[in-house]
Amino acid sequence: MSRGAALLVAGMTSDAGKSVVTTGLCRAFARRGIRVAPYKAQNMSNNSMVVTGPAGEPGEIGRAQWVQAIAAGVTPEAAMNPVLLKPGSDRRSHVVRMGQPAGEVSSRNWQEGRAHLAETAFAAFDDLRSRFDLVVAEGAGSPAEINLRSSDYVNMGLARHGDVPTIVVGDIDRGGWFASAYGTLMLLDAADQALIKGYVVNRFRGDVDLLRPGLADLERRTGRPTYGVLPWHPDLWLDSEDALDLAGRRADARAGVRKVAVVRLPRISNFTDVDALGLEPALDVEFVSDPARLADADLIVLPGTRATLADLAWVRERGLDIAIQRHAAAGRPVLGICGGCQMLGRRIEDPDGTEGTVGAAVDGLGLLDLTTRFAAEKRLALHEPAGYEIHHGRTTGATTNGTVTGTMVHGGLEDDAARAAYLAASLGVTSTASFPAARAARLDLLGDLVEEHLDLDAILELTR
Repeated sequence: MSRGAALLVAGMTSDAGKSVVTTGLCRAFARRGIRVAPYKAQNMSNNSMVVTGPAGEPGEIGRAQWVQAIAAGVTPEAAMNPVLLKPGSDRRSHVVRMGQPAGEVSSRNWQEGRAHLAETAFAAFDDLRSRFDLVVAEGAGSPAEINLRSSDYVNMGLARHGDVPTIVVGDIDRGGWFASAYGTLMLLDAADQALIKGYVVNRFRGDVDLLRPGLADLERRTGRPTYGVLPWHPDLWLDSEDALDLAGRRADARAGVRKVAVVRLPRISNFTDVDALGLEPALDVEFVSDPARLADADLIVLPGTRATLADLAWVRERGLDIAIQRHAAAGRPVLGICGGCQMLGRRIEDPDGTEGTVGAAVDGLGLLDLTTRFAAEKRLALHEPAGYEIHHGRTTGATTNGTVTGTMVHGGLEDDAARAAYLAASLGVTSTASFPAARAARLDLLGDLVEEHLDLDAILELTR
């Protein structure tokens, strides 16, 4: 295959399966000896990962693109997600450009504020095309968001920039797949429509033969084929990125299973920190926002957040603080990660308004002898064998107090030895899972499903 080929995987809706299909294509194409790079022009997510830049400096990209690079067998880099928007509130987002902090964008200047980011995104895309055989780009939201089309550089704006053939994925488990498939195409102008080459059905349950008449009719109406039907599979879950996926990692109900309650903060970030716990057969992981749901928990996890002060206020408003303090007073374990660790401390200060209010200072939950002081400079760091840091707060003091533990390191539980030691000490549970092996198995399963159920030869032919 000639260098510089590209494919865009767009979606009929958010959480339609774009990340899953893109990851599966990266895995499957890499198996064929093609040097593949994943790409997403702009990601909006508080789930991110630290990567090493070309000069050795740490940078930040969306978690999905990091996983897609692993699936493709290549080193994750900032160009694979040149623009990352991290929501700090309902109206403003912090901007990460080529891995580094780059100010904010708000709902008031949404289109104008993003215009200059398109140049960065297109330059990164062109750079990847010059260095890889194939770039598999993931869109964002839906290409039919016509209110945003004039400033779009993630969906059809990207496709038009690079003359990129596009397939559209839809989650049939939600219903309305055929209407969404037809409507997505019909809402686009002629130049955009010309780049839409066909469809992929995601998360289908049942007999595919029942779909075939509808797929044939859709092709007759649109002139575009469906390149395959990916089945729903109980063992298929990837490192989550979209908060819509916060359903928990539930174990089978049986005696001896310990309940892990993860506080579902409004601005929760890097909630993949608990994915490794969800692999343990002895643990039942559930995301909760009701203090009553903490009463029978064996372990409470306070996860990361993009807005520590605002989410701490929310914890207090709901009475979760009292439930957590009672849990700790009873000698049961509490684990705080990054923003959650800061909440467990005695004091949190924001002298420069890094989180929005200059001079803000509040008491924490007082379960750890910690003090946090926010600063404008973000700390990014990678840890071995697993873990990374992404935070503005400078936290000092003791990170343990009896059964209460805090850490500023995300992803530490992905290290099998560290997780086994923590579970043995806190819950008396013996770890029986391997997170690296489970991730590799999930990626292989996804690659197998894509190989079996999608017409890869036809999709590759599109990119030529």
